[in-house]
Amino acid sequence: MKIGIIGAGNIGTALTRRFRAAGHDVVIANSRGPASLRDLASETGAHAVTVQDAVRGRGLVIITIPEKNISQLPQGLFDGVPGDVVVIDTGNYYPRQRDGRIEPIENGLTESAWVSRQIGRPVVKAFNTIYAQHLLEKGKPKGTAGRIALPVAGDDAKAKAVVMGLIDEIGFDAVDAGPISESWRQQPGSPVYANDYDAGGVRRALSEATPHRQPSFTGTANSPGTFDAPA
Repeated sequence: MKIGIIGAGNIGTALTRRFRAAGHDVVIANSRGPASLRDLASETGAHAVTVQDAVRGRGLVIITIPEKNISQLPQGLFDGVPGDVVVIDTGNYYPRQRDGRIEPIENGLTESAWVSRQIGRPVVKAFNTIYAQHLLEKGKPKGTAGRIALPVAGDDAKAKAVVMGLIDEIGFDAVDAGPISESWRQQPGSPVYANDYDAGGVRRALSEATPHRQPSFTGTANSPGTFDAPA
């Protein structure tokens, strides 16, 4: 598959390595430009491109940047991109630690629904509940006992099926977490977040989630601070 990745942080680079190891055609972009990605491209065989080029000619695009930077993506980024191109949002909202207050999210809109509105495209929420190092190192063959499972939320069944297939391919089980309107079940602070559960554990954790954001993931008048000193 032709995959475009926007964002070269921990998750973006881990996904680049995993998808390239699986034989996919990967391009990766960040806000600093292709030259800053030369080493990663050389190591993995991915191609470093501009953000605009990361969405062109791809079957799937992954957006994996801080929530606060979503609004800084180029205007009309997806103009002319076919409607069947799958878009994955891996993002998490950290108001006290990094992103500052985003009022629609504070008022109850799910993180990925907000991202979808910003970019003007439906998204599938995935890869947001696992540590990047675990994503890179803990994949196992299908059928292995204790295989880590990842929740996948989205409104398009075909798009979700594509994403779930890729998750399986790189060594993890995938669990349908429902529509984007219920993706609060996998947001930061939820029972499934940052826990390496198997498929049964993920389903149980999703069922135990509540839509109310925990205080540690709710903005304050002083937000944002840092991860070491949240505000």
